[in-house]
Amino acid sequence: MKGGESVADIEGLYKEYYSLIFKYLFSLSKDSSLSEELTQETFYRAFVNIAKLRDDAKAVAWLCSIAKNLYFAWYKNHKRFETSLEQDTLSAEDTADKVETKFLTQECMYCVNRLQTPYKEVFLLSVFGGLSFKEISLAFHKSESWARVTFYRAKQKIMERLEEKI
Repeated sequence: MKGGESVADIEGLYKEYYSLIFKYLFSLSKDSSLSEELTQETFYRAFVNIAKLRDDAKAVAWLCSIAKNLYFAWYKNHKRFETSLEQDTLSAEDTADKVETKFLTQECMYCVNRLQTPYKEVFLLSVFGGLSFKEISLAFHKSESWARVTFYRAKQKIMERLEEKI
């Protein structure tokens, strides 16, 4: 990116991907106002770091990565307060279920994070972002069948790694 183009670039990204980023964050949070706030913060961070975007074709993946990191940071801080309120009401059975679920979730996310690009991005956009294969294919400038095959392969790789670990 050249020096004077950053404002125009971020405006173009904002117009093109605002709705997609909002939907992605809404699928994670299920909260419209939080999604709006995090979408605005995503584009602010994108504006500040626009020089780091080396490939315009990967802009949507870059924006989704910023959005995802913001959401998980918010969730981590917010969950800390909820956890302290809930601790007194947990039974032994609830605790065992939560520990097992947390273990499986951590193992699954570990496997997802070890996926290579584009498997990781396609999987996250589909599962956590709630995007259709058509929307994913448009974001990557590929065919819809490419998005389906990439998602299927990502899912297979995750399942294989989970079976090895568990």
